[in-house]
Amino acid sequence: MKIATWNVNSIRTRLEQVTNWLQENPVDVLCLQETKVIDDLFPIAAFENIGYQAYIFGQKSYNGVALISRQPLQEISKGFTPILGENLAGNFDEQKRVITGVIGDIRVVNLYVPNGSAVGSEKYEYKLNWLIVLREYLQNLLEKTPNNLCICGDFNVALEDIDIHNPKGRETKIMATDLERQSLKTVLELGLVDVFRKFTSEGGHYSWWDYRTGGFKRNWGWRIDHIYLTLSLCDRAINCTIDIEPRKLTQPSDHTPVIVTLE
Repeated sequence: MKIATWNVNSIRTRLEQVTNWLQENPVDVLCLQETKVIDDLFPIAAFENIGYQAYIFGQKSYNGVALISRQPLQEISKGFTPILGENLAGNFDEQKRVITGVIGDIRVVNLYVPNGSAVGSEKYEYKLNWLIVLREYLQNLLEKTPNNLCICGDFNVALEDIDIHNPKGRETKIMATDLERQSLKTVLELGLVDVFRKFTSEGGHYSWWDYRTGGFKRNWGWRIDHIYLTLSLCDRAINCTIDIEPRKLTQPSDHTPVIVTLE
């Protein structure tokens, strides 16, 4: 089984790129982030035409997540609220950032973690609080069946210095502060493994390159798109790669796909 994650930075803008990629790389489940479209306008037919089903949770112009699957998914749940209830979820589901579904004995969780905007800002505090709620959400999912979790998405956190082309001064850079890293590590302490690092230990591998700096040509990137697996599921992983080819296209997303292969 192959599961991939890709922040497409507007599905309608990059629909042809995504459907072409799926036909060339027929993964079982593709987790999309930043779809930036309300559910009624999501291009479901384009995926059905190539043999996929779409499960969507979107909003206008911002955020939005979707699960694109070759087989019907079960137990679809959108947002934190259905799992945690309104008291714990609060207002975090106003932004559409979480969707999950089950395929076989695996629960796939698709996330778009808030960016945080600037260190010390209200959006930064929102991000840190969002990650606290995420931990509660995942802990609840781990108590359900199946509890093999594959957690995919744009985490907007470079967990280690080797995940950044130049970590100098990273303590003041959004997506790399100690607080963000520790907040994500607290989530991972539930028993989650960064599957990419199971196969690749060296730096220089990134999933996001800033448009503004021409970062892709220089490989000035960040690895902020991750796939985390529960321990038992990680034992079944036989490969995890970053596909940089879509980033070479005309008007690409600033992110590129990450793919895990499971036995």
